[in-house]
Amino acid sequence: MVNPNTAAKQQDFTTPNSKTAIQLKTTELPVHCPAESSSLWNSHPKVYIPVAENGGEAKCPYCGTLYKLID
Repeated sequence: MVNPNTAAKQQDFTTPNSKTAIQLKTTELPVHCPAESSSLWNSHPKVYIPVAENGGEAKCPYCGTLYKLID
């Protein structure tokens, strides 16, 4: 059954974790995966990524998306 609350808005969402590396600035921290713009039906639980604590680079433990600081 299609969820009527999200079915009509699917074009507003990105494919969950469609990028394998995401670049961000320190002003965008803290960061979590999946992003709020991702659809939730095909993703994983929300988890905060400790990018600053890991030398400016960290991977999501669920999907493997790499997050990198660029500044």
